[in-house]
Parts: sequence; structure tokens; C-alpha cells
Amino acid sequence: MEDNLIKRLITSIKCGICGRHYGAGSVSLLGQRDDLWFISAECKSCRARALVAVVLREDRLPAVVTDLTAAEQRLFRNMAAPTADELLDMHGFLKDFKGDFTSLFGDEEAISEKEQE
Repeated sequence: MEDNLIKRLITSIKCGICGRHYGAGSVSLLGQRDDLWFISAECKSCRARALVAVVLREDRLPAVVTDLTAAEQRLFRNMAAPTADELLDMHGFLKDFKGDFTSLFGDEEAISEKEQE
């Protein structure tokens, strides 16, 4: 049962080289200890091999890893989901954004220093 579940999970992953999905027939279980499984997968398209470590916990939820404070978590948990228009606006913004956070946040002194260099 778990072997089949893990193989299905691995087939949802794309090859890091060519971007194709791994086939179930190319997934091999190398070993398992407690919740940790080691899997080998070979891409049928480009023949690249991948070593995958899977943590499979059936009876417990994974711990939440975050740098948000409890207050921030409450704030975001109670927020409405973004609308389609908001997502399209963000997509348009990120498409043209070049990573210049100084200009984005308007630190005029830092911008002037940068232009003088």
C-alpha cells in the first residue's frame, strides 16, 4: 500500500533536467526507516537519475514551519483570499519587476547615492 502511494507521489514530480514526469516503472524503493523513505527515479526521457527522500506520516500532521508571529498568523488566517484581478495585477507587476527594492520602496537617499556611482 505505502509503496504504491509513494510511487504515485514520485510520478507527480518532474525531472529536474528535462521537466518530464517520472514514470511509475522507473521508481525504485531503496530503503525505509520509520517515516523516511529513500527512492530512486530515472527519467525515461533524458535518462537522468534522481534520489528522493520522502517523509510519510500517516497519523499526524506535519509541524508548521514559519517565521510569522502568532499575531501575523491570525491576521493572515482571517484575511480574504486574493481575487482573480488581484492575482493578475501581481502577475503584471512581477513580470516587469527587476528586483530593485530600493526604488520600489522609495528610499530617495539610497536612490541618489546609487545614481551618483
